[in-house]
Parts: sequence; structure tokens; C-alpha cells
Amino acid sequence: MKLRMKGGEFDTMAMKKVHKHPFIEYGLRTQESKKQMKEAENHLPGGVTANIKYFAPYPVVMEKGKGAWIKDVDGHWYVDYLMGYGSLALGHGDETVKEAIFQQLKKDGTLLFGTPHRLELEFAMKIQDYFPSIEKVRYTNSGTEATQLAIRLAQVFTGKKRIAKCEGHYHGGYKEMLYSINPSLEEAGEEAAPYPVPESAGVEVDGQEPVILPFNHIEGMEKLLNKYKDQLAAVVIEPVQAGFIPADQEYMNRLRQLTQKYNVVLIYDEVKTGFRSSLGGAQNVYQIEPDLTTLGKVIGGGFPFGVVGGKSEIMDLTSPIRGADVFEAGSKGKGTARDILFHSGTYNGHPTILAAGLATMNKLDQQFDQILRYTDELRNGIEGIGKRVGLPLKTCGIGSIFNVIWNEETNLRHYRDLQKTNTKLRRELDFELMRAGVYTKPLNRYSISAAHGEDELTFTLKAYEKACRNLKGGAGVS
Repeated sequence: MKLRMKGGEFDTMAMKKVHKHPFIEYGLRTQESKKQMKEAENHLPGGVTANIKYFAPYPVVMEKGKGAWIKDVDGHWYVDYLMGYGSLALGHGDETVKEAIFQQLKKDGTLLFGTPHRLELEFAMKIQDYFPSIEKVRYTNSGTEATQLAIRLAQVFTGKKRIAKCEGHYHGGYKEMLYSINPSLEEAGEEAAPYPVPESAGVEVDGQEPVILPFNHIEGMEKLLNKYKDQLAAVVIEPVQAGFIPADQEYMNRLRQLTQKYNVVLIYDEVKTGFRSSLGGAQNVYQIEPDLTTLGKVIGGGFPFGVVGGKSEIMDLTSPIRGADVFEAGSKGKGTARDILFHSGTYNGHPTILAAGLATMNKLDQQFDQILRYTDELRNGIEGIGKRVGLPLKTCGIGSIFNVIWNEETNLRHYRDLQKTNTKLRRELDFELMRAGVYTKPLNRYSISAAHGEDELTFTLKAYEKACRNLKGGAGVS
């Protein structure tokens, strides 16, 4: 229904007729967001600085965050469960993190050294306390950069070039890994032997693409690893797909056995799951040590940051002690630049970011159990409301991340199961929740922070009750 205007105002009778539809209500509530996004389109492609920030018909523009809450430019406050896609484990504007940043700037007197500094070592030692598999680390400026470096390390270490990844897994927005993240089932091929499906313009199936392994399908994974073992440098995997679909223990055990047998580097991409599945990541849950680990999000304390860590014999390939680097190729008495794996970056190991990350990890030591209790209470509450109202809601996740699935009969084991759920009604639920003051990007996972407490839990469950009843009564849900 098209809304009519009376004297410059929306016709309230027309509004009453369409009030229960969440998409129309969204448009009425977010006029300033719509205006700003329209202007942004003149200066930014699609009005955004990263594709992940967009959703139709236009994203909410936020202007302030505090604790567990976030405020949009139209003046609406929401309990925030996006939390910077899981990066903000302590919530918005945590005072401990801000004080750590202030003290670092005060003590060091600079934003950037461009030299070694004390926090580089301190941070590395802290990471090693949580991740025994990490013997040495290198810092990057994002999780994407971390996975890129990990892959390069594996290729040089093994002398092989091909990479394998699991269907449905995401490892950063770069060409080499943009395959089979969320392809249609028509394109994806057989479950046991998936096709490599490009997920971006400029990405092709040309013989250099990754081998696509079936997730949580042991027999299919075994056959593909055996077939390509002489070509594979690494298997890179999200041990918990998208942060909320856990791998089977048997699958992970067998993957570790085969990668060791075939001299294939096993890379755990724990950008989402580090300090989320547990303080020691998913590898602590599965009690498996990968050869390399990539981290990001939480450990940056809200800043752009990434880590590659792992076995010394692999990580030392980057050591400049071994020979000249690219800027010293003409030096006498050293090897050539080709003798080491060159890795650099002006902002790697930025002191302010390391200070924020250390403060975050130290506080999580004290508050992680509290975060897990909140997560369990919220998940139980959501599922209970679904049962009372008569909607098929199920939560799926591990640690402080979960997602809400609209199909309680589906046992989620991989992305193909996710495609069997009702994403259309889940999306409507998300818009109803925004109306009621609860925010995550539509269809996205929930990430819980230490800032979420009893008030937020009560508010969220009341909002869920209201949103579910609106959908049951007014959106044709049966």
C-alpha cells in the first residue's frame, strides 16, 4: 500500500492499515538514515565503505554507541547484538579500554613508533597464554590480511601452491578465497564433492581456485584430500562456520590426521571464534592444535587488527635475520630477498591497538563466564518465546556467538542446511525487532558482550515477545 500525504504529514489512517508490516514501519522510522544513505551514494559506491555494511532497502545509519546500546541518526536506541560483527566483546566505549589507550598515549608520547616497542612482545606473550599452538606471531591490520599471510607461509613452507577451503566458509574479501561461500544449491554440485563457485565479479574457475571441501562430511573430505594431496599447501577452515555452526569433533580429528599425513598445513581461521568460542578459541574446544592460527576482531578492542601465529619453523620464514629483505636486496654478505618471505606494514603492531587489545583480554579473563551465562539465558529465552507464540525458532552457536534459525527441525551442520531455513521470515523478524529496539544486521549472528546485563536481557526478551506476536498475528505466519 502506498502511503498518502496530508498537508505534509503521513495520513495516519493509511499508517494504521500498514502499521503491522515491519518493512513499511522501518521506512517510517528511519527517514534520516534514508536521507543520509541517499547522499552517501553520490560519494561512496552503494553509499557504503564495505559491502557487508549494506542491506536492503538501506542500512540504518548509527551515530552513537554506549555499553550494550547503539543509537541511530533518527534518535532511536537499540540493544546492539551486532557489536561490530563480534569485535566489541566489552561493548561500546568500554572505560577500561579507553583508559588503556589514554595511558599508552601518555606514556609513549606518540601514536606510532615505526620501530620495535614494548607492547609487541607483551601482547605476543599474552596471546600464547591462551593459544598453546602459537609459538610465534606476526601482526597484521585485519583478519583478511592475516589469512592472506598464513596462506603465503603455507605455500613457501610446503613448496606447494594449491589451497583447500570448506564450502560455506569465509576467509576475507580477496580474490583467492571468494569461492563457494554461499552459492545456490543448483550451482554447488554434490554435497560430498562441491563445485568451486565464484562469489564475485573478476573471480573465475581457472584451475588455480581452491579445492572446495565438504564441511562436516568426513568421507568426502578424505577423498578430496587424497586426490589433491600432492598439490595442497594448506587447508584453511573456520572450525565454527560463520561463528555459529560447529564442526563435528570426528571431522576435525580426521582433518588433523590427514593434513599431518600429507604434509599439508592446517590453518584455523579464528578471526570470529577467537575469544568467542572460548578464551582459547575453537581449538581449545576441540583440543586440536593447528599449524597456523589467524585471529582478529576481539583482540583489537574495536580497532583494525589481525594476528598470524603458529609453529616457529613456519613463522620463522618471515624472519629478516635469515637474509636481506626487499629493501636491502643489494646488501653484501647476506642472502637475497628471495631467501625470506617478505611481510611488512607500517601499522603492524600499532601501540595504541595493542594497548586496547591487552586491556580487552585482561578484562575478558574476569568477565567471560558472565558473558556465557547471558548468552545461554538469551538463547533459552528466545526459544521459549518461539514455543509459546508458536513460531519455529531455534538458536545455534557456541560460546558467546549464536544465530537464530527459523526452522527448529533443521539440524545445522553446514551451509546447505542453512539454506533450508526460512530466511524470508527470519528477515521480517529482524525488522520487527528493530522496531522494538533490538538490533543486528538482518540475518546476521548475535555476538554478546560484557556490557549486556539483566536490563538488556529483560528488554530483549520483551521485544522478542512483541516482535513474534506481531509476526504471528499480522504477517501471515502460519
